[in-house]
Amino acid sequence: MRILHFADLHLGVENYGHIDPQTGLSTRLGDFLSVFDEVVAYALNNDIDLVLFCGDAYKSRDPSQTHQREFARRIWTLASSGVPVFLLIGNHDLPSAIGRATTMEIFRTLEIENVTVASRPGTYRIETRAGPLQVVALPWARRSALLSREDTKNLTFDEINERLERILTDRLTAEVEALDRGLPAILAAHASLANARSGSERGMMMGHDYVLLQSNVANPAFDYVALGHIHKSQVLSENPPVVYAGSLERIDFGEESDEKGFYVVEIGQERQVSFQFHPVKARRFLTIKVDVSPQEPDPTQAVLKAIARHQIEDAIVRVQVAIPERLEGLLQEGEIRKALKDAHFIAAIARDVARERRPRMAGLTAEGMTPVEALEVYLKSKSVSPDRIKVLLEYGERLMEESKSKEER
Repeated sequence: MRILHFADLHLGVENYGHIDPQTGLSTRLGDFLSVFDEVVAYALNNDIDLVLFCGDAYKSRDPSQTHQREFARRIWTLASSGVPVFLLIGNHDLPSAIGRATTMEIFRTLEIENVTVASRPGTYRIETRAGPLQVVALPWARRSALLSREDTKNLTFDEINERLERILTDRLTAEVEALDRGLPAILAAHASLANARSGSERGMMMGHDYVLLQSNVANPAFDYVALGHIHKSQVLSENPPVVYAGSLERIDFGEESDEKGFYVVEIGQERQVSFQFHPVKARRFLTIKVDVSPQEPDPTQAVLKAIARHQIEDAIVRVQVAIPERLEGLLQEGEIRKALKDAHFIAAIARDVARERRPRMAGLTAEGMTPVEALEVYLKSKSVSPDRIKVLLEYGERLMEESKSKEER
């Protein structure tokens, strides 16, 4: 049995993009759909028995009709080709008010064949070409669905989360006890685990996360634990495998070095399990850092040389320039932008200006110094050689005496 595990698509993230004149849509929407197409193509061409999506189809809880159309097209392509699809509800898929439909509800309402939507905790039996499979679903939990007002009365936010975590753990234990041990079983959860390394989802959180312990989900009754919600792909455990697929497309510069993709899981006849990460062609993010030397005669050229050392074509690029204060005015941003013309998007040309330190005058104020003393302090602050200072002070004294003589006449 071969299962494709992916998560956190987040259609609707359109930062660092522009309008594609051919489609009228954001080029960043095109990026997210392109990597989704890679998932669909792989599933259709590699004998995948189940596509398992672990939540967060959209950025918004109220996605546009265009985003819903594009998601549904690809789910229909899989389902109509005979590939079962399991859709788990994530926190971004939940409505903002009780009674409103989730973003996935339409698939269940229309009873689309080969599509299962899991909006509540429970165990689902999925029939695949390789035989039946049990999927224990742990979608993102709404506090209001599991806790009454009486349950949360006079509790702090952390205490409410602790109670919610205990309820979910107890529910999971009950589902495990009811499993058919003769059939393969997978846990699909959209949740934060305590030991997971977080990614860009921190900037997209819609509230304070509840956190589950890995020991609560890494039950030996599961052949594989498929996770969503954390955007950084990672394997937390090998036995059983506890795996975050991560997001399919990079969202911001915090994910610049993260590899994006999906996992393919194989469960053999003797329940041996193997899994492998498959990268997708996600849009590159590139940071170019330039440290301009105080001795640099042309800071713009220094930046252009740094840009030339990188592959910027079709990347989302930001340039960070550390530059001395006295050279800042020589930096020609227009020339830098010309050099970045092949980038998909210029996110920023940022300057970190090193301000020159003003020398303290050894505790003296300007009123407490003679003009010659003030001149000497100034020359020393500019690192003028002692011999040169001596000559300049002599000239200075002479000019001051001449000025004083003219005033007395």
